[in-house]
Amino acid sequence: MAVEVSLPYDKQYVTEYSNKHSEPEWMKELRLSALEKSETLPMAKPDKTNIEKWNFTDFNHDVEGEVIDSLDNLPSEIQDFLDQENQTENLLIQRNHTAAFTQLNKELEDKGVIFTDIHTALRDHADLVKEYYMTEGVAVDEHRLTALHAALMNSGVFVYVPKGVQIEQPLQVIFWQEDDRASLINHVLVVAEENSSVTYVENYISHNTEAQTSANIVTEVIAKDNAKVSFGAVDNFAHGTTVYSNRRGIAGRDARIEWALGQMNEGNTVSENITHLVGDNSEGDTKTVVVGRGDQKQNFTTNIRHFGKESDGYILQHGVMKDKSSAIFNGVGKIDHGATKSNAVQESRVLMLSKDARGDANPILLIDEDDVTAGHAASVGRVDPVQLYYMMSRGIPKKEAERLIIHGFLAPVVNQLPVEAVKNQLTQVIERKVY
Repeated sequence: MAVEVSLPYDKQYVTEYSNKHSEPEWMKELRLSALEKSETLPMAKPDKTNIEKWNFTDFNHDVEGEVIDSLDNLPSEIQDFLDQENQTENLLIQRNHTAAFTQLNKELEDKGVIFTDIHTALRDHADLVKEYYMTEGVAVDEHRLTALHAALMNSGVFVYVPKGVQIEQPLQVIFWQEDDRASLINHVLVVAEENSSVTYVENYISHNTEAQTSANIVTEVIAKDNAKVSFGAVDNFAHGTTVYSNRRGIAGRDARIEWALGQMNEGNTVSENITHLVGDNSEGDTKTVVVGRGDQKQNFTTNIRHFGKESDGYILQHGVMKDKSSAIFNGVGKIDHGATKSNAVQESRVLMLSKDARGDANPILLIDEDDVTAGHAASVGRVDPVQLYYMMSRGIPKKEAERLIIHGFLAPVVNQLPVEAVKNQLTQVIERKVY
């Protein structure tokens, strides 16, 4: 049964918004078509989580932010996310829906690298964006949330790495939801052409503990033949933001996509991370760390689908649930017919710190080919009372003992994250959340 959606944004609003940003005609048409589809498409249906009453439609859509003249003037919680060694080398800060600070290394710019906000990309690189925008990764009509995203997209980033260009330093983006009611309907599009490589790091942060709004995030990563993309993210939305995140990767022949995700949101969250290994000998590697607390409900689905021969997919996710929080972890390895000699491996582990916390780990292997290897491991449990007692008997207070146990539980994932900046940022956020 369809769920009623009350949107204060109609065709006239969408048209005026598109005109305001001088978008190409194809983008305006895509928005209007998506808005119409959103009225009839069913809501997304994550496994074992009913999101029909979650807030995905009550927000302020168009909120500007002040330009940032100096990084020294940023609040400390924003500065904590900066790569201190190269904090202004390749950096974009989005403040509400405004690209408030942007800088790209001149040498990379001369090589044809594009690193800019999505509105500028639609004006200056319209044909290039059109080639990839919701064409290979996430489809407009997957469900109501993807259609709403396409209709009302109000911010995001476009990264393009030309053929053969190797980017040594990370490209970093900070999405700062400064206004408590500002939505983030963010679209991140990363395209790495043949034989190129890039490390992209993003951070989401907000402060709205009471005011309600939502984030509808779609990410598309396209790694062409023999390209490598390392994608790192620390999501740190406050309790008042309901989050839908759909991150999708497409890997060509001999390509590799690495995902290093820190899911540190405080509010209700549904997250999909899907990688399609299309080319032969392609690789997908997803590592996820989650800490839940309070009364939040979360649902995480990590899916690596094998189409190419001799493709390798690895899923590693660890979660810690505190207080009355609950989370579902779905790990899916799908080897399609014809993907011979492929390898699908996954591990999901959940640690619950209180009697009211809930965790559910679901390993799923779907194999349509004979000549493959596959394996999975999953566990859900509470803190070992013997371990806790041992530490307390050595004079360590209970809270400190729990803190050390949490860090030890998450360390196998955190220590393997391929992006050093994400590893350091994530450690700081975990430290703040476990107390």
